[in-house]
Amino acid sequence: MKTFNRREFISGMLATGIVLQIPGTVMAMFPEKAKAIKAGLITDLHQDVIHNGAERLQIFLSHMKKVNPDFIMQMGDFAYPNDKNKALIDEFNNAHPVALHVIGNHDTDSGHTKEQCLRYWKMPARYYTKEINGVCFIILDGNDKGSPTHKGGYPSYINDEQKIWLQQQLKQINKPIVIVCHQPLAGALAVDNAAEIQDILSAASDKILLAINGHTHIDCQLLIKGINYVHINSASYFWVGSKYKHDSYSEEIHTSHPWISSTCPYQDALFTTLTIDPSFGTIHIEGRKSNWVGQSPEQLNYVDATGISAGKEIVPFISKRKIVVKS
Repeated sequence: MKTFNRREFISGMLATGIVLQIPGTVMAMFPEKAKAIKAGLITDLHQDVIHNGAERLQIFLSHMKKVNPDFIMQMGDFAYPNDKNKALIDEFNNAHPVALHVIGNHDTDSGHTKEQCLRYWKMPARYYTKEINGVCFIILDGNDKGSPTHKGGYPSYINDEQKIWLQQQLKQINKPIVIVCHQPLAGALAVDNAAEIQDILSAASDKILLAINGHTHIDCQLLIKGINYVHINSASYFWVGSKYKHDSYSEEIHTSHPWISSTCPYQDALFTTLTIDPSFGTIHIEGRKSNWVGQSPEQLNYVDATGISAGKEIVPFISKRKIVVKS
């Protein structure tokens, strides 16, 4: 009876949404009658760029009170770890008994350090694992230096020390796993050694549910060597750069927050809820839509060097996604 209901449920999803697949061996690792795990995710708030970051965070936290997740997580480029942002950081940390953090590349701008991130955000380490209701979340730090192919700009790399640690975790953990990193491990703007990391993850694909990232401010999903990689969109905007500078808000706002002119902001805060439901063998990513404030990247004739496109990956929304077990 359970198999029939599950197939009926999946058949219904095929007609209504985006359906991806993960190996059934991963879901088989859950104990019988395991409860669903729900995570509230927000990334790339950029409190120090956008003028209304605190409002966007408050909308996220208010929504989380309604959906009652098992934990909340910000996935990088959050707020500089300093006294000026302490109230906002504390608000996030105090909003849930389990509030997790990922270090983004911009979190150490303006002379800030990873050590400050650990202290102000109350992180256990720059990369770490956290088990939530039988699922292990492996949080990586994609900001390592030392890449042999680094071509300038922010470091985007998983160094040997962290890579060895990751391999050890994948070997030792005998539970379903979700990989989290600010920088993508696949697709646009992926870490310099993405192919190597993908091979490491693929070798443990019988344990990995999916890998999620922020950083790109796009909406995208890729299936590579048995692993689903999902780019979670920014809470605030898409970065178009100085070549496409324009005003989306009032002169007063642009004077006080000059970097906004290099962005196409979202009218509403974007965030999502990730739900892993072993009873149906599904992973659900909640969709959330907004609109552009001012001119859109398409209206600006924006062209991205990485190959992503306005109107395709560059959009003011997070797609609803359902990942299901192979039947």
